[in-house]
Amino acid sequence: MKTRRLIYLSAHQATALRWQAGVLVAEGSFEVTEAGHQQFAAYLAGHSGSIFALLANVAEEGFQIETIPFLQGADRKAIIGRKFGQLFFNAELIASLSLGREKSRRKDERILLAALTNNDFFAPWLKAIEDAGVALSGLYSLPLLGPSLLSKLKISEERCLLLTVQDQSIRQSYFEKGELHFSRLTPLQNSSIGGIAQTLATEAIKLQQYLSGRRLLARGQPITAHILAHPNALKAIETSCVDTDTLHFNILNIEDVAHKAGLKTPPLDTHSETIFLHQLAASAPPTQFANDKQRHHYHLWQIRNALYATAALVLFGGLLFAGDQLYHSYAIAQQTDALKSQSGIARQRYDDIVKTFPPIPTNHETLRRVVDRYVALEEKSASPDRLYHEISRALQAAAPVELESIDWKVGGATATGTSNASQAAGAVQIDNESETAFVRGTLRLGPNANARQLLAVFNQLVDALKANPKLQISILQQPFDIESGKSLKGGDTTVEDDKPRSFSIQISRKIES
Repeated sequence: MKTRRLIYLSAHQATALRWQAGVLVAEGSFEVTEAGHQQFAAYLAGHSGSIFALLANVAEEGFQIETIPFLQGADRKAIIGRKFGQLFFNAELIASLSLGREKSRRKDERILLAALTNNDFFAPWLKAIEDAGVALSGLYSLPLLGPSLLSKLKISEERCLLLTVQDQSIRQSYFEKGELHFSRLTPLQNSSIGGIAQTLATEAIKLQQYLSGRRLLARGQPITAHILAHPNALKAIETSCVDTDTLHFNILNIEDVAHKAGLKTPPLDTHSETIFLHQLAASAPPTQFANDKQRHHYHLWQIRNALYATAALVLFGGLLFAGDQLYHSYAIAQQTDALKSQSGIARQRYDDIVKTFPPIPTNHETLRRVVDRYVALEEKSASPDRLYHEISRALQAAAPVELESIDWKVGGATATGTSNASQAAGAVQIDNESETAFVRGTLRLGPNANARQLLAVFNQLVDALKANPKLQISILQQPFDIESGKSLKGGDTTVEDDKPRSFSIQISRKIES
C-alpha cells in the first residue's frame, strides 16, 4: 500500500508530513521562494510513489452562498459555472458545496461557492506536483474540515463560530446546521499568549458584527464562539474572552479535542494545524479544489488499484474453487477406496460360497457355451400367438362358425384323421422353417339354412384368412361334398340340413426371425 503524505501550505511556507497509523511525522519545510520551490520539487521526486494531499490555509479565498433553481446534470453544472464566472473571475481553483433545498414553494437549492483566488501563489506548487508525476488526491481548504471536527466534538448548535490558531494567523469560521457558510483568516501580529487571547476576543466580536451586516445573523441573535486553546493559555484566553449579551465563548482544551479527533500526539501549544491535518488524512471531505487534470495520476492510481482488487478477487475465487474441487476429489478418492474394499470383501465372500457348491460335470467354458446356445435357441423359438391372432381376426367376419380344435406345430406336416384321400392329397407340405395350424370347426345356420348360405359363410372365413398374403390356406374338409357337374339351387337341402356342418382348414406361415 502506498504511503500517504500531506502538504500543509500557508502564506509563508509549505510543510511536508508523513501520516501512518494515526501519527504525523514532519519531513521538511519549504519557503515560498524560488529556492523553496526547487527543494519541494526534489522532495517530490524522492517520494514519487506516495499519495499526496494538499491542505491550504491562506487568506486569498472567497465564500459565497447562492440560491439556484433545482436542477440536475449538465444544466446544474452550467449555472454553477456562470455563478463562478460572476463572483470569482479568473479563479482556477473553485469548489461548490450543496447546502440543501429551501423549504419555500419553489424549493430552490442553496449552494456554497468557494474559491482560492490567488492563482499565482498556488501555480508553482501545483506545477511541481504535476512535473513529478505524483498522485494528488486533492487540494483542500482548512475551513472545509471544520464540519467533521464539529461532528467529532459533538457540537450540534444550529449556529456557531469556530476560532483556531494556525502558524501566524487566526482562522474564524461560521457554521450553520453543521455546514460551513463563511470563513476568513486574520494575520496574528502578536504571537504571545496574551496577544493571542486578545486577538481571539477581538476577532470574534468583529466576525459577529460582519455576519450581522451581511444578514447571515439576525440583529441581536445570540451565538457561541468555540475556541481551541492549550491548557497553558486557558487562563489568559478566559480572561480576555468575556461573554456579552449576544456572544458566548466556549474554551475547548486542545488536548481533549485532539484525543476526540483521534490524534495520538496532542499539540504542544494552541496551534491546531496537526488536528486539521489528521482530520484530512483520516476522513477527507468530498469538497476540494483540484481539477481532473491536476488529479490525473491519482485517478490512474485508483484505476490500477481497482484492477488489482479485481484480479485479487478473481484469484481468490479461483483458489476457493480449486480448494473445493480438491476437497471433492479427496472425498471421491476416499469413497472409491471404500467401494474397492467393499468389493474385495464381497468377492471373497462369493469365492467362499462358490467353494461350497458341488463340482460341475464339465468345465466353466463348456457350460457357458451350452447356456449361450440355449439362450439363442430360446430367442429363435416360435410361438402360436401370430397365427391365433389371424384366426381370431377371420372369425370376426364369420359369426356362425364354432371352433372345435386348433392343432399347432412347427415344421411341415399333412392333416391327419381324414378319410377323404383327395382332400389329404391337397394338403401343402411345409418346411421346418414354417409353423402350421390345423383348424377344425362347425357351421350352425339353423334349420332353414340351405347349401348356398353354408358355402357363403365358409368362403367368407377362408377369404378373411387369405387377406393376409403371408398365410398359406389349404382346405382339408368342406362343410359338405360338392360333386363336379352338380349345381346348387337356392332351395336345395339334404336330409341332414338341421345338423352342424364340419370343416377342416390347414393354415401355414413362414417363421420370421
